[in-house]
Amino acid sequence: MHSSTTYILSIFIDLDTLRDRFIHCVFRSTMTASRRNFALLVLLIVMLFLNANAVIGSAEGSRQLKSSRNTTMADRSSEEDEFKHEHSVDDPEAVASMVDMTIRNSTERRELGFFSCGTGNPIDDCWRCDRNWMRHRKRLADCAIGFGRNAIGGRDGKYYVVTDPSDEDPVNPRPGTLRHAVIQDRPLWIIFKRDMVITLKQELIMNSFKTIDGRGANVHIANGACITVQYVNNIIIHGLHIHDCKPTGHAMVRSSPSHSGWRTIADGDGISIFTSSQIWIDHNSLSHCADGLIDVIMGSTAITISNNYFSQHNEVMLLGHNDSYHRDKVMQVTIAYNHFGEGLVQRMPRCRHGYFHVVNNDYTQWEMYAIGGSANPTINSQGNRFLAPANPFAKEVTKRIVSPGHNWKHWNWRSEGDLLQNGAYFTPSGSGAAASFARASSLAAKSSSLVGTLTSNAGVLSCRRGVQC
Repeated sequence: MHSSTTYILSIFIDLDTLRDRFIHCVFRSTMTASRRNFALLVLLIVMLFLNANAVIGSAEGSRQLKSSRNTTMADRSSEEDEFKHEHSVDDPEAVASMVDMTIRNSTERRELGFFSCGTGNPIDDCWRCDRNWMRHRKRLADCAIGFGRNAIGGRDGKYYVVTDPSDEDPVNPRPGTLRHAVIQDRPLWIIFKRDMVITLKQELIMNSFKTIDGRGANVHIANGACITVQYVNNIIIHGLHIHDCKPTGHAMVRSSPSHSGWRTIADGDGISIFTSSQIWIDHNSLSHCADGLIDVIMGSTAITISNNYFSQHNEVMLLGHNDSYHRDKVMQVTIAYNHFGEGLVQRMPRCRHGYFHVVNNDYTQWEMYAIGGSANPTINSQGNRFLAPANPFAKEVTKRIVSPGHNWKHWNWRSEGDLLQNGAYFTPSGSGAAASFARASSLAAKSSSLVGTLTSNAGVLSCRRGVQC
């Protein structure tokens, strides 16, 4: 039976039990209580039936959203038409409205105030209330939002349990290792038998339709090479500690059961996304890498980076290869519900060419700037909280890097509903063209006053069997 159907049936079972108890109370009230108490009990029963309708609407809306396919972007200039991508979004404004409707439906029960564990974070509220999350791990794939909302990872494949933390041979990986799992040609949902630290000899090159799910174990990718997502699609990376990544290369590395190839020097990024699409990076903790914590380059698009905790790093996130690489004009990235924490300097993110929705993140530290860019990116900053550092020369949230002879004033950058604290200020620019910002919109922003709650569980979660994660 489909997981969403099972979920709805389980809710009806619970509702039927509660309904029977209330009906019993109603019967007793007719014998012993006042008419006023009787009316209140009847009202509670009606509200429970309304709750069932809201849940059905939410599940159906979510199913329709996940079954929809991205199309090419709306007509742009003739130069941009050359670089259209099959996974870029044609009408993000319509997508944002659909996502907002689904979120509202899914939170109806919480607003009634009954039997709820919701926080208002739509990703977490989609799956974290389930005590049996370990038996229903793949429900996570139905919870993505933003431009990467259609990333299903290994949802349609089998589970693969990593039992061996070693990485002795990047060309002929041992079964049971993480490298052996991620290179397979079939969809896989990869989980971990126990806590482990995996020190990779060379880049971990992922194949399409894979989920790395660290929930229920304390998993570190550390002190060696880290993760490369290259020429693939449908990847979910969730629940990993990724830190102290180092440059590697000049070696043969396997990328599939049938192919291995020579790798030049890698930069030492935590997660490098290269010419890939439908990617979701959620609830990871990243720090102390040789280059970037997350880099998205070379025409990658349809990406969501959410609920992560970033700390102790200089150049945090690069979105766009270089100023002359025009294929990055297809790039659409959602950055939502992340916490940019201690010891960060710059690039949260640094953007080029594409369309970037920075929504409901918490910025509690930067030394130089928070959001930067070059080569005319469109940046839509909504509902974030920016706490400026004490340095009076680093209060500005934004930074433009402009080539000689160029002018940044026509770049479309806006701040809408952001909370600017301790002297922080955002320098907007551009004419505010509706079409441009529509392509940089992927979900409805919540009030910046809620950012503390929305991001309170950013980073790796502590998940145990039989307990809400």
